[in-house]
Amino acid sequence: MSPVPLRIGAALAGAVLALAGCTGAAGPAAPDRPVAAVGPTGPAPTPDPVQWKECGPGRDCATVEVPLEYTDPDGKQIPLAVTRHRATDPDRRIGSLFINPGGPGVSATETVASIDAANDKGPYSPEVVARFDVVGMDPRGVGESGAVRCLTDEQRAEQAAEDRDPTVPGGKPFGKLLTDARTFAKGCLDHQSPEFLAGLSTDNVARDLDQVRAALGEEKITFYGASYGTVVGPMYATLFPDRVRQMVIDAPVDTGLWQNDPLRLLDDVARSNEETLDAWFKTCRAEGVKVCAFGDGDPEAAFDALITKLEAKPLRVPPVEGLTPGGTLDGAMALEAVRAAAGNRTLWPTLTAGLLAAQRGDGTALHFVVSFVTVAPFGAPFASLQEPHNAVRCVDWPELGKLSEHHAAAKKITGRGERLGSRAAYSALNCASWPVENKDRFTSELTGAGAPPILVVGGRLDNVSPHHWAENMTKRLADAVLLTREGVGHTSYRMSGPCVDAAVDAVLIDGVLPADGTVCDDVPPGTTRPPAPQG
Repeated sequence: MSPVPLRIGAALAGAVLALAGCTGAAGPAAPDRPVAAVGPTGPAPTPDPVQWKECGPGRDCATVEVPLEYTDPDGKQIPLAVTRHRATDPDRRIGSLFINPGGPGVSATETVASIDAANDKGPYSPEVVARFDVVGMDPRGVGESGAVRCLTDEQRAEQAAEDRDPTVPGGKPFGKLLTDARTFAKGCLDHQSPEFLAGLSTDNVARDLDQVRAALGEEKITFYGASYGTVVGPMYATLFPDRVRQMVIDAPVDTGLWQNDPLRLLDDVARSNEETLDAWFKTCRAEGVKVCAFGDGDPEAAFDALITKLEAKPLRVPPVEGLTPGGTLDGAMALEAVRAAAGNRTLWPTLTAGLLAAQRGDGTALHFVVSFVTVAPFGAPFASLQEPHNAVRCVDWPELGKLSEHHAAAKKITGRGERLGSRAAYSALNCASWPVENKDRFTSELTGAGAPPILVVGGRLDNVSPHHWAENMTKRLADAVLLTREGVGHTSYRMSGPCVDAAVDAVLIDGVLPADGTVCDDVPPGTTRPPAPQG
């Protein structure tokens, strides 16, 4: 579960404008699985002090060795990639701000590397960048920390080119889905040891964070987590409450569902996807045909007709170097692009332009969106993110080997008749065949008891993290306050208006929380108006 930053949305809009030609007017149980060792029984060793090497402007990189299995802290060690952006005002430096941008599978080191101290549009405010060393640790199995690999390049290419049918739950016959899941599971074992796969759980990630904290010589950390990072944060606060200085979690996952009922969790996400698409339809109708020409006042009917047409006769899309690998745009691919763009208000103009272009026979814009934007948890055809994403959640989640449970969940999703439901159906099937068992799976409630008050930021209309998850998180944590952001989008900090940014900065820097129930309604309204022609 990962956000699409505003700056990426702007870049996408500009690129799509060029690409689209300025379209303003137009049955068996899971196999026996190796078992992970039983949970931690003793303290982890104190790591060696981190040895930084400069790796960019204001930026340092390092590797920290941590135990593969905390039941055997002196046993095999694995390397974790860590990057920091040094505080730009060292005389006022507070400490280290640890970040996790989500996924699971999104690289924290890449997020830190994206910080540009001269650009106030980055992922963290200039004041935060001035006062903190911003530290990103790629979790085990992610990015430069031994990214999980389960498919060969050839298999990835085949997956990207496969023909999915939006009228079929999961996009293709169940037998094929099950074969794919087993192939995926076997590939994971072909590329990684069972011990490594079994150790990718979020509780181990939290312990790894504490090892990095110790290696940095920090007594406490400040933490900002987005999307899946809101599982990492409460896990850390639950395991190490006395080592938390301040914490903000943005677009929270319902950790109760994450730990106990993942199929219901995915059903909630499917509903949220549909709600953001409905919001785009509603806005298109409200703005009128002079702004949103798609559908001539009836965008839903035009959309359904377009998807049917594309599925019957896909559009060929030429490759554009650095932007899209090219291929075909069929109905299923178009739905994936729509799912990505509808959930981000900054991409709504791009969505309108892409739909209008596709009506005219040009699928480049929508193909570009689906190639570029990955929206967890259902993945995207060109994304390698799905491999670490699946690996982490399958060891975190309870046993999902009963195929009847997947059938029931898929029937529930598709039975609602939603436009985007087919992509969500069977989206946890890889876990049914997952080849290792996390026998010491962490099941205690994530309350953060003993940690300082935590700020929970929830969007009113979030395509990945529905608002009731934020409400549930606030209730579950021992001491937390809820801040609500009005409007559409996944995550809120640095992606909406100054109200959220000021509140988050106040917590991170000064430890001052807003009143519980505060609402930020200064987010610019979404518009479906396509980008204006240039030149």
